[in-house]
Formats: sequence, C-alpha cells, structure tokens
Amino acid sequence: MSVVIVGTLDTKGEEIDFARNILESQAVDVHIIDTGVVGEPEIEPDTTAKEVAEAGGSNLESLRDERNRGKAIEAMGEGAAAIVSRYHDEGTLDGILGLGGSGNTSVATTAMRALPIGVPKLMVSTVASGDTEPYVGTQDIMMMYSVADIEGINQLSGTVISNAALAMVGMVTNDPGVTVEDRPTIGLSMFGVTTPCIQEARAWLEERGYETIVFHATGTGGQAMEQLIREGMIDGVLDVTTTEWADELVGGVLSAGPERLDAAAERGIPQVVSTGALDMVNFGPKDSVPEKFSDRRFHVHNPQVTLMRTTAEENRELGRIIAEKLNATTGPTGLVLPLQGVSMLDDEGEDFHESESDEALFDSLRGHTDDDVKLVEVDAHINDTKFARAIAKELDSYMRDAGIVE
Repeated sequence: MSVVIVGTLDTKGEEIDFARNILESQAVDVHIIDTGVVGEPEIEPDTTAKEVAEAGGSNLESLRDERNRGKAIEAMGEGAAAIVSRYHDEGTLDGILGLGGSGNTSVATTAMRALPIGVPKLMVSTVASGDTEPYVGTQDIMMMYSVADIEGINQLSGTVISNAALAMVGMVTNDPGVTVEDRPTIGLSMFGVTTPCIQEARAWLEERGYETIVFHATGTGGQAMEQLIREGMIDGVLDVTTTEWADELVGGVLSAGPERLDAAAERGIPQVVSTGALDMVNFGPKDSVPEKFSDRRFHVHNPQVTLMRTTAEENRELGRIIAEKLNATTGPTGLVLPLQGVSMLDDEGEDFHESESDEALFDSLRGHTDDDVKLVEVDAHINDTKFARAIAKELDSYMRDAGIVE
C-alpha cells in the first residue's frame, strides 16, 4: 500500500517527515510531493516542486521570481492534481494525505478533488474548522483541524499528525468488504421537509431491484448529484427536491449554481422532477438574514438555519426557470406537481402554507413546459404515500421504456 503526502517542504519538512515515519512504521510505502515554492526543501522529496510546477504548466523559477502567491498556489495545485491522477491510474496511489495552512490546503485538496470518490483523502489543516466547502467541493475529503499551527512537533501537533497518519493507515490497509450488486442506479434529491416522500419512493424502487443514492439538497448535494450524473454513475433521476433553485434565485445560502437540472437533460437519462421545498429559501442564524428581507415570513428550523417563505412572484420565476431546464431534455422527462403542498411546512396549518404562492408556481410550470415534458398533477401533498408512489411508478415506466430495466 502506498500513501502520497502533499506538502510544502520548504516550511513543513519536519512535520511531513514525522508523518512519513509513522506511515512507514506501519508498513505503508510513502511518496512525498513537494509543493513549496519559496525556498529549498528541508527533506528530500520523491516528486520535486520543479516537477509539480511543470505538470501545472508553469516554471518553478518563474513562480519564485513573480512572487504572486495566488498564481503559485493555482499552478502547484494543478500540477499536483495531474501527478496524483497519474499515480492513481498507474496503481501506485492508495491514499493521499495533506498537511498545511490555507495555501497548501488549497493545493493538496485540488489534488484530492482530482481523484475518484472512494480513494482515501485526508487533509490536516489550520482552516478545517471554518468554511471547508471551497476545499472539499463534492468530493469525499476528510478535513482534520490541526488546532494549533503546523509548526514543529510538540505534544499537540505530534498527536494530531499521528492520528491523521494512523487514520490513513487504517483506510488504505483494511478491506471494508463492501459488495454492491450491479443494479440500475437512481439518484434522488431530498430535504428534511421532503423526507417522507423520498423514503416511500426509495423503498418502492428498491423493492423492484433499483439501487438508490439520496442527495441532500444543500447546494453541494445538488452539485454532487449533477456531477455523478455526468460521470455516468446514475441511470435515472427522481429529482423531487429542487429547492436549491430557490436559493439560487433569491440569494439563499444553499444554491447549487445555475447548472442545477442540466446534467440529466444533457445525458438524456430518464428523469422525474417535482417542486419539493420550493416554498423556502435558506439562511443561517436569524440575525444573518439580509435586512432587505425583514418583512418576509420566516421559520426558525434550528439555531443555525432560518427558512424564508418564497413569494408568488418568486414562484412564478422559479416555474419559468425549471420549465426551461426540463424543455432542454434529450430523454424521457416527467414533471409531477403535488397540488396540496410542496413541503412539510407547506401543509394545512403549517407556517408556509400559502395556496396563492403554490398556484403561481404550478401555473408558471404549466404555461412554460413544452409538450415533450409529460406533466402529471397529483391531488396530494408531496409527503403523502399517494404522491411518492406516483412519482416512483412514473420513473419506473420511463426506465423500462428506455430498456434500462426489463
């Protein structure tokens, strides 16, 4: 087994050598990639900074002369990504470990994101207790907070780095014994307020031989689903919870970006789409909500999450956007509307129940959807068993018509 360590040997040589010794003491081979730009390495690397810079389309001496930290980090990240991808393809990389501050965290996690999901990835970082989304993205990167700066080996840093190295040993030397039957795979989108729908639909589909993967519609969840659709891991989509588009339109914190809903249409795989949680926009703690929304209707989900009800005007625009996304499809596509409410909070007597706004959404979808998209209306709430089974059956029929299942 072989672990690649990515780090700046001009400043973190002692710490990286310490991690290497722990890994090698557990019979794990180690390959060190130097990403330091400023000075000479404190220990001998297996892949030099010069080689990394060249793999990133740059030149180490030029990066040093320019003294442009941002440009250097970008170049070394691209170079490290190219190198670790090659090692993985050659079968000489079983896991990757990074140590550093914000600079090498950016470089090392760029390399990690280039590797397939399932390859062990662990980053010991001084910035791991903050917003890690720019570093993790949609990949399975484990972030470990270093607590103190990674500067010298002491009782604190020694313990943290040892734990990281031993965790990597465990990941690369143990076979989890996971066996997965080769079945058609369905991607589903879920939020807490659409959970009953997804649970019922998932159970129905799995009983009929499908594998299901559920993505939490938190922005990165939608991005991950789009990515895996593009990579061919997903054969059909039950996109119940399109709430990320509400955040994209209104300015919430859980947007998946403007490409949400593109991948299934581009690949032409069967998809059934609904309007789950389009009644809400997500913000952080109540005092973080922008002042311009002060007169809106809110629901405090928990101390860290504040939900804001979408308006009729916003819902009309959401309907137009989603319809245009679905109209671009090249495969069998259905749009299913839950006429009695789109989330747990949009039910009779709940905080976001507002028939006028829902009807604005539904009317917009009806008016903008092309004939190539099958429009189905179900007189039920989105979390009713009746609705969940209706959308599951609809997708199953598309999968069978497409010859994906018999």
